[in-house]
Amino acid sequence: MAKNQKGGARTAIIILAISIAAIAAVIFLSGSDRNWRVTPEGVWGYPKCTPDYQSSILETRDTYTLYEVSFTSRDTQIAGLMRVPTQKEDVPGIVLLPGAAVTKEGEQGLAKYLCSLGYASITIDQRNLGALDIQTDLQMFINGEEPIEHKMVHDALAAAAVLRRQSKIDPERIVFAGESNGARFAIIACALDPDACGVIAISTCGYGVDSAITSGGLNDPEVIRFYKSIDPDRYLSKIPPRKFVMIHS
Repeated sequence: MAKNQKGGARTAIIILAISIAAIAAVIFLSGSDRNWRVTPEGVWGYPKCTPDYQSSILETRDTYTLYEVSFTSRDTQIAGLMRVPTQKEDVPGIVLLPGAAVTKEGEQGLAKYLCSLGYASITIDQRNLGALDIQTDLQMFINGEEPIEHKMVHDALAAAAVLRRQSKIDPERIVFAGESNGARFAIIACALDPDACGVIAISTCGYGVDSAITSGGLNDPEVIRFYKSIDPDRYLSKIPPRKFVMIHS
């Protein structure tokens, strides 16, 4: 009898340990700062996001409705403007990412023109208004913290998710478009969003990480992994057969 009791107790302890480990794994993986990853090759990503958002009408005209939008992305509220043609259904949508120091309002000239062509758009105020602090992001990455630049790409992915949830917009016809720094994030976001149709990159470039590695300028494995993760050049192969358009002036 004592032997059976010991065996039963051992089994109960094993089951309890497995349960605790499983619960801990769920908590770890679902934490707001844990569900991001960077592969050894320097490619990073997030699971699909379904952000909470609020919208209100700012302006209504014969040809469009302009909405003020706010949504949650990586524990931050992101502000945006969404412009939707009024007399069309199943319209294609564009996630517009301004260049550094350009606000969502400053991008509305392009948004209006795209709307006149029949495209809906969502334009966001990027974190730090698109400005980058690569050295601080590198230190955060080395410390195991999520870099701001990674969060900025997630913001673009979240904006696309908000756009897809609008009844008048065709969720299967969404593209990313950006200027300068915004285009870098647009390229990476398109590569990470398998449902996106393509990307339009205006006046932008990569960081030349491969050249820096070859020349010996980068040699620390973790530093290399970080720089690869933010270099749009490293993501280009993930875009075809979808469209990639680059415009330079």
